Amino acid sequence: MVSYKELGLVNTKDMFAKAMKGGYAIPAYNFNNMEQMQAIIQACVETKSPVILQVSKGARAYADKYILRNMARGAVEYAEELGCKIPIVLHLDHGPSFEVAKDCIDNGFSSVMIDGSALPYDENVAVTKKVVEYAHAHDVTVEAELGVLGGVEDDVAAEESKYTKPEEVVDFTSKTGCDSLAISIGTSHGRCKFTPEQCTRTADGVLVPPPLAFDVLEAIEKELPGFPIVLHGSSSVPMEYVRIIEQFGGKIPDSVGIPEEQLRKAAKSAVCKINIDSDGRLAMTAAIRRFFAENPDKFDPREYLGPAREELKKMYMHKNIDVLGSAGHALD
Repeated sequence: MVSYKELGLVNTKDMFAKAMKGGYAIPAYNFNNMEQMQAIIQACVETKSPVILQVSKGARAYADKYILRNMARGAVEYAEELGCKIPIVLHLDHGPSFEVAKDCIDNGFSSVMIDGSALPYDENVAVTKKVVEYAHAHDVTVEAELGVLGGVEDDVAAEESKYTKPEEVVDFTSKTGCDSLAISIGTSHGRCKFTPEQCTRTADGVLVPPPLAFDVLEAIEKELPGFPIVLHGSSSVPMEYVRIIEQFGGKIPDSVGIPEEQLRKAAKSAVCKINIDSDGRLAMTAAIRRFFAENPDKFDPREYLGPAREELKKMYMHKNIDVLGSAGHALD
């Protein structure tokens, strides 16, 4: 067994407490490879932001759990080399079972999510409690989920969302002992977070999504005062990246995300962790498609992954400063 403390990582306990007190949210960025990790760490060091490196089941299958663990170790050392010892969490995103969560804990993760949201309520409680008992024995924090997000991300899929029921949150958190709770208030996985029928269109054809259910969030806050809340599926799906991708041969119609001003509002509440994945995919893909269109003779991966990494870093810096409000809080 490898403890996350040996890797220089931290869990989310103090990080979330400071975020709630300071009125900002911790960025939770998914990564699968070296360039993504470099962009995340560069952006967070330059903006002095704490960060959660998220790993999905798909990322573990793609990159290998041992490589990811050592990339996290490298991320800690890389941040120090860049001149700022920022707090870094290695987190399992959408853990599908106790066995997967345990394997991550045993291999250096400092935080795990157990996603039993698609299960009957009592089964969600049971599997979450089992993960919490094992994780807390190793000083690892646990995120659980109540309510169902729509959309598709890796192996996580649901045709429609179901808002979290405020009347269930006290019972669920007290029975499971989880450290944070992912809720459903209208965010969604993937690049198409709403159907065109759910949106309105501007004069130039841009889809405008419905607002998040802040009334549900406020009701949950009243039931669980001071408890850390998490938002999944919170990419804003920037239209500039969508246009670049489509300009250079891509086809991603009806792309629509969560407006950044709504995420900023959420970050000032009990929401202290906001997950962003699709925006990173779009930023890298836009940069790579542009590069190949403008440089048809190039084939060196370093030449097209370099600009992709830079675009990703730029976007993450913007998120930290203007959306999540986490910039400047690494040394709190």
